[in-house]
Amino acid sequence: MRIGELAARAGTTTRALRYYESRGLLSARRTANGHRTYDEGDLRLLRQIRTLRDFGFDLEETRPFVECLRAGHPEGDSCPASLQVYRRKLDELDALIGELRAVRAKVGQQLARAESARDGLAAEAAVPGGPEPVCELGGELR
Repeated sequence: MRIGELAARAGTTTRALRYYESRGLLSARRTANGHRTYDEGDLRLLRQIRTLRDFGFDLEETRPFVECLRAGHPEGDSCPASLQVYRRKLDELDALIGELRAVRAKVGQQLARAESARDGLAAEAAVPGGPEPVCELGGELR
């Protein structure tokens, strides 16, 4: 198949295919008149790359999976190098989850502090002669 057909079937662009080729992830064969041609194996490689990219893997992280498929394995993740990339990605995701949990806890604390301050201002405003609550942006608290 030609580059346009492969791009359409893989759900990507011809520009992306040329880029993958320049990075050594995709190999085009050339016809006598210089057109790129591809086969079903190339489509399989692209689907593997696309799936991994959708999971957040960078392009270089897809290389072991592509090489595994090129080596004749039925799945790109059945080789030791691919499994190692999965492990690294899980470690990276676990670290990000930890960071997000910490940020969430801080935001929760800030919300609790802000609500407490708002409630305190509202209570003071309810006292006859107490101050009128004013928002930092210049509006009245409601």
